[in-house]
Amino acid sequence: MTDLPRIGLVTGTGLYELDGLEDREERLVATPHGEVTVVLGTLHGVSVAHVPRHGAGHARLSHQLTPRATVAAIAAAGARAMVSTTVCGAVDPGLALGSLVVFDDLHFPSNRLADGSLCTLFTDPAMPGRGHWIYERPFAEGVRRGLLEGARAAGLDVRDGGTYGHVDGPRFNTRTEIAQLAAAGVAAVSQTGGPETVLAGEARLPFALIGFVTDHANGVMPEPTPPDTLERLFRESAGRLQLALREAVPRIAADPGEPAGILFAL
Repeated sequence: MTDLPRIGLVTGTGLYELDGLEDREERLVATPHGEVTVVLGTLHGVSVAHVPRHGAGHARLSHQLTPRATVAAIAAAGARAMVSTTVCGAVDPGLALGSLVVFDDLHFPSNRLADGSLCTLFTDPAMPGRGHWIYERPFAEGVRRGLLEGARAAGLDVRDGGTYGHVDGPRFNTRTEIAQLAAAGVAAVSQTGGPETVLAGEARLPFALIGFVTDHANGVMPEPTPPDTLERLFRESAGRLQLALREAVPRIAADPGEPAGILFAL
């Protein structure tokens, strides 16, 4: 067993199992927001707690996820930091298909979950430590640095920085919706990263989000991404994200740094 701190991993479309995970153990973790199956094990010498957010075989679409329970379960499993992965559509035309991006800002103005409720862990008025998460940037620099160094060590094309845009699913966005996001400075979009960012911040977990670009969003390019290209990149995404994680996780565990911002508890 490693002496390094445990790292939480939340993975998305196509990445339901971690190759090379040793000492694998499934554990049902009860939280105030529901039960979550967390897979514990050792990845590249580091203890990890893994939740494939969509479940095996993509059992749950984006609007059927329970991000409160997921983040609470990762914290309850003893994680000291957390990483989420996502496949995403590029809004910035300069983002190459098949490349990675480690985001440094968030566009999630609704701050609501798929059921319409506000995105917060502080659902009980009497909850100890409830308060306001205050930050300049929502992602922890220590975890971001580990992801960037890991992706580069794996020989992958990765961009340092860009605004992640959270959009509601399960449908994709229209041209005019993407144009509005582009005007706001969004680099890439997907349907899962917004709540996980906010909830990890409230849970005081150093957190960062890494995306794999599978397509250009509607209207970004003169011609849409061909369906066969999109399908191919979806298939390739899991392997490339796993290469990045295998190199990144030991670096993050060695120096996860501090959570983003502060929690002004009341």
